[in-house]
Order: sequence, then C-alpha cells, then structure tokens
Amino acid sequence: MSLYWRILLLNAVVLVVAVVLLLGPVTVSTPVLPSEASILCTGLVAMIVANAVLLRIGLMPLQRLVRAMATADLLRPGSRPAVTGPREMAELISTFNTMLDRLEAERATSSARVLSAQEEERRRIARELHDEVGQTLTAVLLQLKHAADRAPAGLRDDLHQAQETTRDSLDEIRRIARRLRPGVLEELGLHSALRSLAAEFTAPGLSARTSISPGIPSHSDETELVLYRVAQEGLTNIARHAHATCAEVRLSRRPDGGIGLLIRDDGRGMDRAAEGAGIRGMRERALLIGAELTILPGPSGGTDVRLDVPMTAKEDS
Repeated sequence: MSLYWRILLLNAVVLVVAVVLLLGPVTVSTPVLPSEASILCTGLVAMIVANAVLLRIGLMPLQRLVRAMATADLLRPGSRPAVTGPREMAELISTFNTMLDRLEAERATSSARVLSAQEEERRRIARELHDEVGQTLTAVLLQLKHAADRAPAGLRDDLHQAQETTRDSLDEIRRIARRLRPGVLEELGLHSALRSLAAEFTAPGLSARTSISPGIPSHSDETELVLYRVAQEGLTNIARHAHATCAEVRLSRRPDGGIGLLIRDDGRGMDRAAEGAGIRGMRERALLIGAELTILPGPSGGTDVRLDVPMTAKEDS
C-alpha cells in the first residue's frame, strides 16, 4: 500500500472513531436526532475529502520524484524533477538532482576514458594486422607464386587457387584494419571517409550511398571521429539486422550552424526492440561532444538514426 493511502486510511479511522464517540450517549442526545446524525455524517465526509485532497497535494512532489527516479537514464541527460513541496521534500528532490548531475558528469568522464582507450586499442590491432599479419600473407603469396612457377602442371591449378584464397584473405584483413583505424579520415577528411565507408558496406542485395551538403563547417578531430563511428555503427546495424535493400548516409548543415548526420534505411524497422550495445555506444559517443542521438521510424519504413551536433558543442569540442 502506498504512503498516500496508508496516511489517508489512518486519518479516516481516527475521524470515524471520533464521530462514533460523538454519536454515543456522551455528548449527543439519546436517541440521536436525525438532524444531528446528518450533520455529523456530512462533517465526517467533508473532513475525509479535505484530508485526501491535502495529502494528494502534499505528496505530489514525492510522486514526481518517484517517476523521475524510475525513468532516469544517464544516456539521456538533462531531465530533472522540479524542486517543489514542503522543505523536507524540496531538499530530497534537490539532493536527487545533485546526485544526477554528479552521476552524469562521472559517466561522461569514464565514457571518455573508455572510448579513448578503445580507439587506441583499435589503432594497435589495426597496426598489427597491417604490419604483421599482412606482411606474413604477402610473403605467403610470393612463396605460392614461386612454387606455382616451378610446379608441374598437375599442381599448378591448386597453387593458383591457394594464391587467390590467400589474396582474398589479405584483402579482408586490410578492410578490417581500415574499419578499426579509419586512416582515410585522418588523411582525406570526414567527407571522403563517409563515402569510403558507404562503399565498403555495399553488399549483395544492399546498396549504400552518401549525400553531403555543401558549406558544412570544419569540425574538431573528436567531432569527426564521433560522426564517423556513429555512421559506421549505423551501417553495421543495417547490414546485420535491418534486412534493407538501400541505405543512405546524409551529412548536412543545421540551421544553427551545427552538423546533422542521418543514417536511413528501408528495412523492417526497430519493432520496439530493446537498444543493444551498439546503440548505447552511439549514445555515449554523442554525449562526449554534446550531441543528441535520436532513433525514429523512417518516412517510408525502416529506421532513421539522427545525430545532431549543435554549434556550441562543436566549438567546445
């Protein structure tokens, strides 16, 4: 039973007992006159109703605080319950808001450290794939070519097939290394990186294209990396789960001078599915640069993933 109903019922019991005593032979005439009984019953109902209204008003800030606690999400910061009510409740709500501020700041700091370490680990793995595994496979290719040139005709076709398999594996390792460490982003910029990313995600039955509006302002390195990673994760989700035939990556200038990124597909949509680790990672990256990530149904089916980077967030990054 909620606190509201417990207090109300306790008060109602007290009032009922008081009225029963008044209706007894102590202070009321015996037998009780109908006018006296009606007055007492009316007073009893009025007191209970007034008590219920006052309790509802008094406990309303506590109910708002409970709803805020139940819906608090550190990946969607900014929502706070209003500090209202009696002094004790106002202090409780203010303390809760302060706690949320501290948790959001600590979450942002820890997320920045984790994502920075993650990017460093991606770079290390990409270097090892390119420098060690890539060079090893290149040496294997040369050895296979040397063996194929000297092998008898019966083995030559098998060695050529082994060469093709090794060459495909080398190309796949290079693609993985590029996804782990977007060198094109560092060398050619965000626009070229997004076009290259869309080209890499083109698969049988799925085509991806980019649309980049002119006049987009320059961004900080951190902002460009967040935009690239969000686009990468969005396209990965489309390729894995959306069952789409077409995907689009659109980069545009916001009316306030900020940046807008849209990843759209024509697949089956979210179907109210719970957000996975990929979407949570996108939200954490968005918080690092003060951006807002929204996921909505597309205009003609599918899903729209929008990342809006305000001008102030871009300058502060």
